[in-house]
Amino acid sequence: MSSVRPSMRVLRWFMSPFFGQERSYWRAVTACFLVASTFWLLNALNKTYTTRITYPLACRYDDARFVPVQPLPQEVALNVTGRGWKLLRRQLAFDVKPAELLLRGPATRYLTVNALRPALQQAMDGLQFNYLLADTLWVDLDRLVSRRLPLALSPATDGAALPYEARFEPAEVTFRGPASKVENLPDPYPVHLPQAPAGSTDGDIQVPIGGPELVRTNVQDVRVRLVRRPVVTLPVDVVPELLDAPAGRQFHLTPATVRVRLQFFPEDTAGFRPEQVRVQLHYGQFLSPTDSIIRPFLSEKPPQVRGYLVLTRGVRVRSK
Repeated sequence: MSSVRPSMRVLRWFMSPFFGQERSYWRAVTACFLVASTFWLLNALNKTYTTRITYPLACRYDDARFVPVQPLPQEVALNVTGRGWKLLRRQLAFDVKPAELLLRGPATRYLTVNALRPALQQAMDGLQFNYLLADTLWVDLDRLVSRRLPLALSPATDGAALPYEARFEPAEVTFRGPASKVENLPDPYPVHLPQAPAGSTDGDIQVPIGGPELVRTNVQDVRVRLVRRPVVTLPVDVVPELLDAPAGRQFHLTPATVRVRLQFFPEDTAGFRPEQVRVQLHYGQFLSPTDSIIRPFLSEKPPQVRGYLVLTRGVRVRSK
């Protein structure tokens, strides 16, 4: 009885024609495989398929009036039907025309399938658009505005005034960007010293302007000349305002006033009035869920203030 398994005998029978053949034989076999594969591929590419693809988008808007706050969508996932040739061309990104979407400014907050369908169908030559895989594409455009602001030294990190008068060159800087960011910039705009000036009572340093993301300035840094000045510290007791409190209820605050430390240059104290200072409490923003203490914050101060610090760390709020 032969010890060779039946499966091995079948394999040898199948492979026997390929052994001992000349090189020309193998060239013929290879050519046959290539021709067969080509016909199979051409036949497959001529068939119609329904599948999921991602298609590129080109968002158009008036860049002289508007600016995107968030990155605009670059492509969209969708279900399409088309011949294999068209699908292969899209997969290889060969001569693919993006779908152009017209955005009309901040009024356009999102794009639905009704807004996308005409642009996609017009751009997808030979492909039939079936449906989006996401219901909505979100966009965020804002008005592009410019604002010119004077400069001032920013207080130290602990709220203390820096004992210097600063002369800036240029004295004002133009900020350009989304209205939601530019219109909320402080006036005057604070310039942060990179480090404490070394020993000299006056000197020149170059300081970067900085600024929020997406906001550009007409200069990258300014020249600052520092002159040492005395600083006057004034404590002020302010009755805080309770915001967002439930209607129809009265509350008792402990302590009843909040102490704030303000710092001025000597000549700026003459026109100061305590009613120029406002302190507020946001009801519900408790320091801990187990108590009723709210941290006060300075909401309004005179423009002459060089530094400030809220000394009262917390106010207890209780219903009467």
